[in-house]
Amino acid sequence: MLTGLALFLSVLFSSILAGYLGSLTGLGGGTILVPILTLYDGIPIIYATGASLISTISTSSGAASAYIKDRITNVKLGMSLEIATTAGSIVGSLTVAYIYEHHLAYIIYIIFGIVLIGSIYPTITKGKRELPEPKPQDWTTRFFQLYGDYYDSALGKQVNYWGIRWWLGEIIMFFAGFISGLLGIGSGALKVLGMDYAMNLPMKVTTTTSNFMIGVTAATGSSIYWALGYIQPLIAAPTAIGVLLGALIGTKTLVKLKNRRIRTIFTILLGFLGIQMILRGLGIV
Repeated sequence: MLTGLALFLSVLFSSILAGYLGSLTGLGGGTILVPILTLYDGIPIIYATGASLISTISTSSGAASAYIKDRITNVKLGMSLEIATTAGSIVGSLTVAYIYEHHLAYIIYIIFGIVLIGSIYPTITKGKRELPEPKPQDWTTRFFQLYGDYYDSALGKQVNYWGIRWWLGEIIMFFAGFISGLLGIGSGALKVLGMDYAMNLPMKVTTTTSNFMIGVTAATGSSIYWALGYIQPLIAAPTAIGVLLGALIGTKTLVKLKNRRIRTIFTILLGFLGIQMILRGLGIV
């Protein structure tokens, strides 16, 4: 493992890259940061996941503030779904304590990879249209007021939308929170898919709202990680700085990209990182 200044600079550079891509895709910086820290910087995954949660809070704060200013984030929707994600994060963080206590860290790698690769198919099947095909409103659309609009600078027009199947989104959000606590990531992949695939919302809305939600979920899990001693300040500090810088750069790029291009980035990241983490869990790399 790198030491001293070399480690600090390596972690800082990795964090800037992770923050940029995390804010651009809604994945959260931790999804990219954990593999880099463990595979290339030699940091034990137990501390990489702890630092990741801290960095994810920074990513969410930096990206969410810019997206809210651009009026793309659906704050009301995000707050309603946070009930499930925070509950799941608590359960996941307590589960990870058992896994590390019994020296079963390889399970974390394998689950990490499976979650990412399993998210590819619904992403591809939804990627043929720039905007989702409108579906009939249901009772949750009206009861929870799942309506919204934003100006899409890439399309050059105002986009009006509505969500459906809030109950299905809530179920997926619980599992997203569980994965966040278990893997030390923002679980933006599942959050995006929950709102995109289950609730039929535009990709830019799901991405920005996911960034808004990620910080609250990560803060819940990180409090438990801190109590368990899984967060090392000397590793967490540069990640927090780096992902915040990267996230601020990423938000300036997102508004200029079309949804199809964002989906392409999203899919490539899921596949690459998923394969790498499974191979590491199996002891191949």
